[in-house]
Amino acid sequence: MATGSEARSRASAPRSDAQGQGGEGAGGHGGQPGREKEGGKRGRFRRCPRKRTGDTLWDLAIAEVEKRENPGEDGKSVEVWEKSILFMGNKNGGKTSIILRCLEREEIPKPTLALEYTFGRRARRQNTAKDIAHFWELGGGTSLLELIRIPITSNNIRSFAVVLVLDLSKPNELWTTMEKLLQVTRNHVNKILTKLEKTNPEVATEIKKRMRNNLQKDHPDYELVDPFPIPLVIIGSKYDIFHDFDSEMRKIISKTLRFVSHYYGASLVFTSKSEALLLKARVLINHLAFGYDKSKSVSLDHSKPLFIPAGLDSLSQIGPPPTSDSDIGKMRANTPLELWKKVFEKTFPPQSSCDLQDTKDPAQDSQYAEYEVDVMRAQKKQELEQYKRNASKSWKEMDFDSDELL
Repeated sequence: MATGSEARSRASAPRSDAQGQGGEGAGGHGGQPGREKEGGKRGRFRRCPRKRTGDTLWDLAIAEVEKRENPGEDGKSVEVWEKSILFMGNKNGGKTSIILRCLEREEIPKPTLALEYTFGRRARRQNTAKDIAHFWELGGGTSLLELIRIPITSNNIRSFAVVLVLDLSKPNELWTTMEKLLQVTRNHVNKILTKLEKTNPEVATEIKKRMRNNLQKDHPDYELVDPFPIPLVIIGSKYDIFHDFDSEMRKIISKTLRFVSHYYGASLVFTSKSEALLLKARVLINHLAFGYDKSKSVSLDHSKPLFIPAGLDSLSQIGPPPTSDSDIGKMRANTPLELWKKVFEKTFPPQSSCDLQDTKDPAQDSQYAEYEVDVMRAQKKQELEQYKRNASKSWKEMDFDSDELL
């Protein structure tokens, strides 16, 4: 029979995170507490070396140290898959909702302020180290392009990917948003690759070769495309609204996005709030984030939601730009991409609007309210206004001697 102290000792033994399989949420949303069985002995449990209270950044750091200090049975550390993804696209296009769904988090999406970060962890097998996926989200549409360089660095470029979310319900903003975001991202990545060619040429060569491998060398379009330098997924959101468009408009948008995706060596998927469509988007994102198997199913029918993994389309299937031969003959373009742009913008002229005009002052947003900070900010604002009044008054009272000035 156990003594009182022994019973209390067992009752107070820490419990570990038992979510060995499946996905975990991010930023402090861990799984249900549980205990891990000791290998080979039924009914017995071992004490965990450390109590985890949630999946915080500190927890990740602790887990990494423990993994290095406690290698596997074969004496080698278990390799942990660690990837990073940047989500960007139209303002209010559904990026946050897609991220939350991928991480299986039941939260109400909030507007993204500027550049936000979260993460997810999943184990490939039970009782194995959990792979980590870093999720970055760029808010503000195209108004905060300079922030793109923050998450993409020479240290993580080998494991970085981009998800571009385009709002299908706003075709007049589609090309401009896509062009600006991809151009800035590509320029930044190319700068990193240029530096790596001098400092680590093997890595630079590996990255370039990997993107070319999205197409088989015997693919008829192998020499005609210009792959994006890092993995890219293009998501057309709000398909439920897009589906009510005129059939000819849907065809033009669908064919154009098919061409752009194929030209950049990207995957393409249309999604909405529908669980079935969200699941298709999750398949592509999970492939980038956790290395899950890449789907080989394809949906090319313009009357249905598109789903085309990278490398499974072709220019012959896409066809020519959706306009008459006479119009194409009148258009001057240096590249196929430029020709498609001119055809698309003929039907959907770009809107000359600035995302910054719609950007609200976050200091006035109730979701970021902090009493102590707001009180201090109001006090400083009053002091600034008083300083302006005093400074203005002192300048007006100054008596300058015109002769001295001359």
